[in-house]
Amino acid sequence: MCAVRTYDYARLGPPDGAKVVVAGGCGGIGSAIVAGCVATNVETYVLDMQATYDANPCPAGVTFVPMDAHEEDSVKGAIATIAAKTGGTLDAMINLVGAGNGPAPLTELEAWSWDEVISRNLRSAFLLCKHVMPLLHASGDGAIVNTASGVAYRGVKGVGSYAAAKGGLISMTKTLAVENAPTVRCNVIAPGGVTNKVKIVDGEVIGPHGLRTGVTTATIPLGRFADPEDIVPAALFLAGPASAYMTAQVLQLSGGLVQP
Repeated sequence: MCAVRTYDYARLGPPDGAKVVVAGGCGGIGSAIVAGCVATNVETYVLDMQATYDANPCPAGVTFVPMDAHEEDSVKGAIATIAAKTGGTLDAMINLVGAGNGPAPLTELEAWSWDEVISRNLRSAFLLCKHVMPLLHASGDGAIVNTASGVAYRGVKGVGSYAAAKGGLISMTKTLAVENAPTVRCNVIAPGGVTNKVKIVDGEVIGPHGLRTGVTTATIPLGRFADPEDIVPAALFLAGPASAYMTAQVLQLSGGLVQP
């Protein structure tokens, strides 16, 4: 008979001293998650572009390792650098790497633009998960938290490549969950409109280059857009042992806008 797992009900995320990588940790949501890790005494490693770090440095006590998530050698080298610092183990990776391009209908989209968005969001996640996985297995109880988007579940004009990439990311994460269970859990957070990532005019989300999305506070049951800090608890929960019986799942963080 299996031993009954016990939980620390006072602890939402990873335990004190847990080793966590935040990929894309110098962006708006990433910085909020890093702050949450630091506040809860997590040993935190940030992977991001050097230019992004220069514009938004990590707080004291966080180890930064530069990385270009498009390039496998860069990802592999960055993970190796972290492995050398942690003794070859990690407890969790929270991955926020990704971005879209300017809006265009799919039938008018240039192939290079499609490829770029797929690389930014899906190829980068594949490379990160591939190279971090041995460190998570070495811990004996690892977790991956990938970041998708609500647009993977609802058609939004002009962002088809981004939606396709995030939909692929969800499917990839579910496959990773099955392939690496029970040692490593793999889940997804799917934010909706987040104030640091979208422009809001007269209560409506305006996408890149003035794209009208039709998403307003009136369409969101909770009546507001998310702040980066609203994403932190879910990310830390999935990265920690409190979610030990969750894998291959997607947590929607859209204020009720997306209801799959």
